[in-house]
Amino acid sequence: MHSDITGIILSGGKSLRMGENKSFLKIGGITLIERITDLMKSVFENVILISNTSEEYKYLNIPVYEDVYKGKGPLAGIHSGLVNSRTQKNFITACDIPLLTKDVIEFIINYESDKLAVVPKANGFVQQLCGLYSKGCLMEIENILMNVYTEGRDAEQKKRKCSVLSLIEKVDGKIIDMESQYPEYSEYIFMNVNTPEDYEFLKCKMIS
Repeated sequence: MHSDITGIILSGGKSLRMGENKSFLKIGGITLIERITDLMKSVFENVILISNTSEEYKYLNIPVYEDVYKGKGPLAGIHSGLVNSRTQKNFITACDIPLLTKDVIEFIINYESDKLAVVPKANGFVQQLCGLYSKGCLMEIENILMNVYTEGRDAEQKKRKCSVLSLIEKVDGKIIDMESQYPEYSEYIFMNVNTPEDYEFLKCKMIS
């Protein structure tokens, strides 16, 4: 178990496509948030959760922190995680990746790299919300967050979201091609539960 890396769970999405808080969807009788919390606790000595509805997660008995910069997307969640972490290195994951495994996490955190961010790529996409982030990213994150602007009549709807990918580019992060480098690669490793269809598929896959 790692004591020099903090496990950080992000549960800040609005779940608009799902129509309900996907953190509390159950697969095999266990909610997604409980599943990912148990997984992270099996790898890291210290695990924290980032959510702007902190009261909902008190029963998990782990520290819960809200975003410092509200309404600015997942980068703000990463920012809060790094601010509230007590370690230099931090493994960050979204709450809705139920097929993530301990072996995958270990592969990422043990990947040889001196970059401030180390994230996997799978199925042609950079999995920006599942990777190793250093506190050294904080200055660049704050620069991005403070430069977000709003425009148009409905500022809340037209607010420009901060891009996690832009952070990875700015810190020259390492992107791991999982398909070619991870021996037990599967196209479903990082599958997110975003829609009711995703949920039904994953329920069937995890039962089979």
